[in-house]
Amino acid sequence: MGCGTGQATVPLAARGFAVTAVEPATEMAEIARRHLADCVSARVVVAAFEEWPLPPVGFDLVVAAASFHRLDPEVRMVKAAEALRARGALAVFSTHHIAGGSDEFFAQVQQCYERYYPNTEPGQRLPVSDEIPDDSEEFHRSARFSPPEFHRYEWKARYTTDQYLGLLMTYSGHREMPPSARDRLLDCIGERIDGDHGGVITKRYVTQLALAKRLG
Repeated sequence: MGCGTGQATVPLAARGFAVTAVEPATEMAEIARRHLADCVSARVVVAAFEEWPLPPVGFDLVVAAASFHRLDPEVRMVKAAEALRARGALAVFSTHHIAGGSDEFFAQVQQCYERYYPNTEPGQRLPVSDEIPDDSEEFHRSARFSPPEFHRYEWKARYTTDQYLGLLMTYSGHREMPPSARDRLLDCIGERIDGDHGGVITKRYVTQLALAKRLG
């Protein structure tokens, strides 16, 4: 659901799973198709998941990787359940940037976002891993899934200036910015990395997986 450029889709398809990736943005879908060119068992459909006609045979697994929050909350649980076979599972991945790594850089770059990125709250700080909640309320409220299992994976990554700016351009929020504001934001961030941090930064993450089986 909402495959974007295919970052989470490619590893699934590379393992031989038959994958149908649904992405509403044509540009991102084209990038995902290029990334999946060697995976004959994968296809990319340009559509909003909420409006996409479900195939007659259900899926074993429905996956949302950093996309679930963008789907209509009135539709996403019901449609995900309808897309699954009996006892199929819904996997919702969310990756959160947490404190650690190049903390000084991320405190500095907050100023870039406050200047150029719309609706940035002033003075934001990075949470620690324990502050990321396990939220099962929507699963329970839907009455269509078993209580979810939660799994967490903490990790870190080092980025050069070009790598980090390239990473930001895979985020839908950055890609959807007006080009002039986005260019100024990226220039501001790049200047911080090059000027204050020797051209390399480290970013810490926690990826949370919520996994629940369809009931009935």
